This record gives sequence, C-alpha cells and structure tokens, in this order.
Amino acid sequence: MTKRRKARELALQFLYQLDLHGAGDAAPYATEFWAQHSAADDATRAYAQALVDGTKMNQEKIDGLITRCTEHWDLDRMAVVDRNLLRLAVCELGWQPDVPPKVAINEAIEIAKKFGTRESSRFINGILDRVHRELRPAS
Repeated sequence: MTKRRKARELALQFLYQLDLHGAGDAAPYATEFWAQHSAADDATRAYAQALVDGTKMNQEKIDGLITRCTEHWDLDRMAVVDRNLLRLAVCELGWQPDVPPKVAINEAIEIAKKFGTRESSRFINGILDRVHRELRPAS
C-alpha cells in the first residue's frame, strides 16, 4: 500500500470520527486520533492531516458540490463512510491540484471497496464523475 493510500484511509477514519462527534474542527481530536495511529510515518500523517484540514475548511463548499451532483440523496441519509469518502475525494479534486482527477477518483473507489458496502464503490464513482465534470468541465 502506498503512503498516499494509507494517508487517505487514515483521513477517512478521522473524518468519520469527526462526523460522528458532530465536530466542525479537527484540532481538539487530533492528539487522541494520532496517538491511536502512532505507527503512521510523518509523511503519511502529514498528508492525512492536510486532507482532513482541507476537507473541514471547505466542507460547506464540498457538501454543496456533492448535493448538486446527487439525485434523491440527502447528505444526512448517506452512509457515514460514503459521505466522508466523498468529502475527502472532492477535497482532492477541488483543492489538491497536484493530484490528478483519475487518481483521486480511483483511490476513492478502492477505499470504498475496503470500507464501504458492496454498492459503495459504484455510488462513489458516479457522484465523483459528476463532481469532476462540474469542477473541470473541459478535462
């Protein structure tokens, strides 16, 4: 597993935890989370934390994009894993220019296969494809 994949998985787990706590800010939970995941090397941890911070900082915009690109789905009714994986991937698509869109989408699909339901990967793929077309219509 690559360091970036591990970072994405850790970021998903952290976002999941924050979502369950209803937390808007990751800072109060960071020390405890990283103490539980102390085996992560510095680069993995730094990228995971950057993804969490970027997702939380832009969550209102990210949620708006996801909502516009879903049909008949409220964010609150989505599975917690799917919702936070979408947020994470949309953060990469929209706010991480060094990550190619195909990589962000493929990584989200693979992580959905590991952490989500049987249908999660198809659900994630469909929504991220729409988000990508909205964010970068010419590419």
